Amino acid sequence: MLYSVAHTVIPPLARAVWRPTVEGLHHVPTSGPVIVASNHLSFFDSVVIPVVVPRKVVFLAKSDYFTGTGVKGTLTRAWFEGLGMLPVDRDDTKAAIASLDTALEVLRNGEAFGIYPEGTRSRDGRIYRGRTGVAHLALTAGCPVVPVGLAGTEDIQPVGSNRPRRAKVSVRFGAPITVAGEYDGVPSGRARRELTDRIMAAIGDLTDQEPAGIYNERPAEA
Repeated sequence: MLYSVAHTVIPPLARAVWRPTVEGLHHVPTSGPVIVASNHLSFFDSVVIPVVVPRKVVFLAKSDYFTGTGVKGTLTRAWFEGLGMLPVDRDDTKAAIASLDTALEVLRNGEAFGIYPEGTRSRDGRIYRGRTGVAHLALTAGCPVVPVGLAGTEDIQPVGSNRPRRAKVSVRFGAPITVAGEYDGVPSGRARRELTDRIMAAIGDLTDQEPAGIYNERPAEA
């Protein structure tokens, strides 16, 4: 209910403010399970994609955003729930497994799940090697993966800034990558690696980012 109400208000307002350029939206299936896999430049990536896609796209967000108190906490929780986000404890040692279970449940319910195969956002503009969780989800659920290339979202709220600003943002959707029957007989580890590399190559084609060739790591928190 909250999502339905918020989705009639937030997307038009956000599009009016940032006026994102959107290409290839027809590649996103209008129904059924699908993984929306994107490069990751900013916290706002998880806002921009749900704003431009007509159907609900579920992303995971830090559980801290859902536990605030007072008016600010209530508004923050309503914002994230209204965008279709689900809480995850990133500091829990079992969080990665729990996240995959949550994602599979979303896909089994016939919904769209958004994921960043790089794991964490790029701070130097390069595109990093993908982690195989995205392939595990696609192969387990047997659903297609739509690659997404974002540009400009890092300028909405640069590191050190405490409020969003207007920026030129573009969102490009690529043709779905199908997996059904394509990896039959291929060892699971190899299948996950090959599919992940295919997905990252497709994302890279949409962004023209320089490949880093390595995994991206979350910076240590002070």
